[in-house]
Amino acid sequence: MEPIRVVVADDHTLFREGLHALLASVPGVEVVGLAATGAEVVALAESLLPDIILMDLQMPGMNGIEATRQILRTSPHIGVIVLTMFDDDDSVFAAMRAGARGYLLKGADQAEVVRALRAVSNGEALFSPAIALRLVDYFSNLRSPSEGATFPELTDRERQVLDLIAQGWNNAEIASHLTLSSKTVRNHVSNILSKLQVVDRSHAIVRAREAGLGERGKSSAAGRAGER
Repeated sequence: MEPIRVVVADDHTLFREGLHALLASVPGVEVVGLAATGAEVVALAESLLPDIILMDLQMPGMNGIEATRQILRTSPHIGVIVLTMFDDDDSVFAAMRAGARGYLLKGADQAEVVRALRAVSNGEALFSPAIALRLVDYFSNLRSPSEGATFPELTDRERQVLDLIAQGWNNAEIASHLTLSSKTVRNHVSNILSKLQVVDRSHAIVRAREAGLGERGKSSAAGRAGER
């Protein structure tokens, strides 16, 4: 049987090398490449065509979510397993939307990592127990479509921010209106773009207006746009 060919992507040298050493002792697993940045792992995926990539989320330049999107756009057969310290909903669901087939926390032991490698190699998906519980809780609490929630993947605050974006408000205006800091608004906007899987604010506005958001402010937004 051919070994599972793995690329490890993580910007921390000790963790990256330690994981390499750990997997080197596992029968049927071969680490064929190591990457420290998102750009590096995208390049290695193209040149090596591994079976699995163990992907960190936070790396210099391109993050793991965007790297996953780029890799799977051209090589959808590669299985991406996120291996990170972040267990928040935004990170988990952004990884899933990008196409990751596994999500493990960095506290996972060797047996858990190997189990994920073998499961994903066989076409399955595998999440650490803590993440699996989070997914079950999330989906069990989703509002039903009859409640008419627009973009259920967004939080109430993110939906409110998106509505204002669709009305033509800029970040400073949104921050003042909602009594939030500029940094908090930027974070909300970043989360919205990630969750809607759009590349920029303009595409988010299109999606929002198609869903009926921003209707209240179209005329005022046009007027304000003419003023700037």
